[in-house]
This record gives sequence, structure tokens and C-alpha cells, in this order.
Amino acid sequence: MTNLSERYVQAALRAFPAAQRPELEREIRALVGDAIEAKAAHTDTSEAAERAALTDLGDPALLAARYTGRTAYLIGPSLYPEWRRILAVLLPIIVPIVGAVVLTANLIDGSTAGESIVAGGSAALNVAVQTLFWFTLVFAIAERTSGPGALASRPWSPDALPALDDRGRIGIPELVAAVAANVVLLIALLWVQLRPPIVIDGRAVPLLDPALWSFWLPWFIVVTLLEILLTIGVYIRGQWTYGYAVGNALLGAAFAIPGIYLLANGLLLNPVIVNAITEAGGDWLRVTTVVVGVSIAAIVAWDAIDGFRKARRASNAAAPAP
Repeated sequence: MTNLSERYVQAALRAFPAAQRPELEREIRALVGDAIEAKAAHTDTSEAAERAALTDLGDPALLAARYTGRTAYLIGPSLYPEWRRILAVLLPIIVPIVGAVVLTANLIDGSTAGESIVAGGSAALNVAVQTLFWFTLVFAIAERTSGPGALASRPWSPDALPALDDRGRIGIPELVAAVAANVVLLIALLWVQLRPPIVIDGRAVPLLDPALWSFWLPWFIVVTLLEILLTIGVYIRGQWTYGYAVGNALLGAAFAIPGIYLLANGLLLNPVIVNAITEAGGDWLRVTTVVVGVSIAAIVAWDAIDGFRKARRASNAAAPAP
């Protein structure tokens, strides 16, 4: 099969659990092959026959539903794929942003961490429910008043097929970016302590509390080095696994939890700098502390989720054809 047909088969298989895919893959490949062969007698080139066959077969999501005899829609068979695609894009963007904004606003307002988390979670849940409800309502009304053509006026074509699944592989650009980010973090940790850029009363002052050298600064350095080694390990392995995802999440927590704890309790920054800001009447330090803490938590949480997402993608990739 060519790249275009492979993309079609893989797009159709994504609707099913990994355990069902090998048998379904054989059937769908045979269906695609038969359709192309039937078109070959009436077209000039094999490429034209392939595109014509895939166009006639239609959206792979709808083919999967028809081919297995399953009811795979909430709205209607012609509008459900579009409804699902839009929500799959909107929900992962809107829900975390609203939750993080409400959480940060409550922390800045002086609410406790527990109250802020509850408020952020409630806002995220509410926006998810509201988005699902209103989009479902709009699609249902459109289907019953204007027919499926209202939202599905463009005919499906093979150009809409997603790229072939990379099966959670990590490439050179991702490896370089991840290692570079951790190296920059290491350099920054050492630079702000050993060659501090902050000068108070004519004296260079380290940004972080020098007392942290007794344990926490070496801890952060070791965790960062382990994160670099894990990234290299994923690259050598060729793809993410659940074991690597768990390790990545644990390393992120090992960095973020003590960092946020020290920051929230006034133990991270150099007391000399904190006193100088307080004496100058600066009230921005508390707000900055909250923003930095939330940012650290968000970055580490997203990195952990991304690791599990890539591991799941690799695990659920369709088995190779026999």
C-alpha cells in the first residue's frame, strides 16, 4: 500500500481498541485494495485509481462505524465526526486555560491553596460541560433543521487524512530541544549562585538562599541530570513507554514539589534580596511568587501528561499487517 492508503487504514483503525485492530486491519486493507483494483480499470494511473477509491469509501471514521455495524455517533452519522473533531481541538485548550486562570486569580486574591484549587477545578469542569452541551445542541439543531449539508457541505477527500502515526517516537529535534532546555536550567541554577547578576549595596548577591547548597540545590541539579539521561534513554529506546512516562512524571514531581514548597514558604530566595524588596515597598513579590509557582506546576503537569500520551500512542499503535 502507498502512504495515502496507509494513512486511510490507520485513520479508520483509531476508533477501535488495540486488541481489535489486527483483525479489523486485515479486513479494511482488503476492502481498500478491492476498491482500488475496481477503480484501476477506469483510470489512467494507479495514483488516480487510489484517490478515486478512497474518495468513494469516504471518511474513514464513518467507514469504521459502517463496516463493524456499530452505532458510533451521538448526533448523527454524517455530523458526528465533525462534532468530535471540533471538540477534540477545543476542550484540551479551553479547559486547562480556564482552570489555570481561575486558580491563579484566586491565589493572587489571597485565597488559600485548597480554595484556589477547588475554584480552578470547578471552573474547568463547568466550561467543559458548557462546551459539550452547547456544541451538541448546535449540531443537533443544525441536523434537524437544515440537514447534514449545513455543516458537512464539503465532500470528504483523501487530502483530509491525518499523517501516519509516529507511534510515540522521539526524533532528533525533540531530543535536542529537551536536552537543551535542561542544560539551560542547569546553567541558570549555577549562574545565579556562582556568578550572581544581582547587586545590592555594591555587592553581588546570589538569587537563591545560599543555605540551599546544603541539600536542595544539589537535589535540583541531580534531578535535572537524571531528566537528561531519561530523555536520552527514550531516544535510544526509539519511543516512549509507560515506564519512561512514569519516570518522567516522578522526576518532574521531584523537582516541582520541593521547588514550589520552598517558594511558597519563603525559603527559596536569598533573604537579603527579599528584605531589600520589602524595604523598598515592593508588593509585586507575592504576585510573582504565585505566578512562578503556578507556571512550574503547569509546565511539569503538561510534561507528565505529554509523556503518558506519547506512551499510549506507542502502545495503541496498530499491529503491523501479517
